[in-house]
Amino acid sequence: MIALACDHGGFELMGLVKQFLDEHRYKYKEFGTFSTESVDYPTFAVPAGHAVAEGSCDRGIFICGTGIGMSIAANKIPGIRAALCTTAFMAEMSRCHNDANVLCLGARVLDVDAAIMLVRIFLNTGFEGGRHSLRVAMLDKM
Repeated sequence: MIALACDHGGFELMGLVKQFLDEHRYKYKEFGTFSTESVDYPTFAVPAGHAVAEGSCDRGIFICGTGIGMSIAANKIPGIRAALCTTAFMAEMSRCHNDANVLCLGARVLDVDAAIMLVRIFLNTGFEGGRHSLRVAMLDKM
C-alpha cells in the first residue's frame, strides 16, 4: 500500500501518478488534498507519513510545488526517510543506499515524464542492505 499526499501545487501531478499506479495495479491510500485550492502541505504530509512509519502503508509518494516542503514535513516523523528526487540516480540511490520510504516530488520542477520515471524507479528498486543497513539504523536511532 502506498500513501499518497499532495498540496495544491502537487494536485495535478498526483492525478497523473495515480493513473500510473492504477495502470500498474499498485494499491494506494489517498491523504489529500483533493483540489487546487490553496492548502498547507503539513496537513497532508503528517498523516500520510505516520501511515508509512506505523506500517499501514509500505511507502509514500508526496508531491508539492518543489517537493521541499513535503520532504521537510515528512522527515520530522520518526521512522520516515523521505527523499526529494529530481534525477533517476537520486531515486535509485534513495532506495539502494538509504532505504527511503517516501519519495517527494516537485510538480513545478519536474515534467510529467520525469516524475513518472522517478516513481517507477522508486517503487521497483530494493534496498541493498549490507554496509548501508548500519547507516539506516543510525538514522532510525536519531
